[in-house]
Amino acid sequence: MKQLIELCKKFNCKYLENEKMSLHTTFKIGGNARLVVYPQNEEQISEFVKCAKSEKVRLIAIGNGSNLLVDDGGIDACVLILGEPFSDIRLIDDETIYAKAGAKLISLCRFAYEHSLSGLEFAYGIPGSAGGAAFMNAGAYGGEMKDVLYKCEHIDNNGNVGSLEKDELKLSYRHSVYYDNDCIITGLYLKLKKGERAEIKAKMDDFIRRRRDKQPLEYPSAGSTFKRPEGYFAGALIEECGLKGKSVGGAQVSVKHAGFVINKGGASCQDVLDLCKYCSDTVFKEKGVKLEMEIRVTK
Repeated sequence: MKQLIELCKKFNCKYLENEKMSLHTTFKIGGNARLVVYPQNEEQISEFVKCAKSEKVRLIAIGNGSNLLVDDGGIDACVLILGEPFSDIRLIDDETIYAKAGAKLISLCRFAYEHSLSGLEFAYGIPGSAGGAAFMNAGAYGGEMKDVLYKCEHIDNNGNVGSLEKDELKLSYRHSVYYDNDCIITGLYLKLKKGERAEIKAKMDDFIRRRRDKQPLEYPSAGSTFKRPEGYFAGALIEECGLKGKSVGGAQVSVKHAGFVINKGGASCQDVLDLCKYCSDTVFKEKGVKLEMEIRVTK
């Protein structure tokens, strides 16, 4: 890590050693990362990637930490947090928005609304960054990033700048090519459609109201815990098995929405994993359906 720390000093980048990852994830769970760095631009990310590769140090990039469960024992890695310097959102033309990867998804939705652009309403209230939404092809209420995302800019694992467009992104249910290619998304382009502001706002208000009414937003979580099995809803299957309110340590199946495992207080990563396994095993035993976790587990 020594060379990475020297690079931080050279760039005058904020960095933290042995930093609790529970402070950087929406689950509020996770042990220490060896090093947490706040790069200020793409050029710095490129240099950190090259340095980490030469030092043989694992590198992880995160935005809002909203779909992430970090091991209690921490991670022997350098974590790049794409924060405020990566929050820019701007119009490219009348129907195209460019957003840096660290922009909050809710801010991106509001920007689209302010410019009378429709197509992103489904994402209003999803607690993640624009880059994270592209990375996992986030979706809700019948929409997904695949519907509007047509290009991503990235830095590859050699520190080179590149980009991928529509088909190259290999967008599928809660998945993109970025799960497998070790690239760091730095920006994305969205193609939307002109719409009536009142109609856009009505949809956004409806979706955020549904989230508040049905989802346990008052507790730390990583959002929807399981992927939707084909032909079923994970939450409904878990509820039918009588698992609402089931707890392991500080982790609990939400009594408000069984598709969410929440941190009721002091939950560990192992609590969450044990509870998820119990739910998966029970659903498979009683319903014959396999549940797959949507949350990324980092050890």
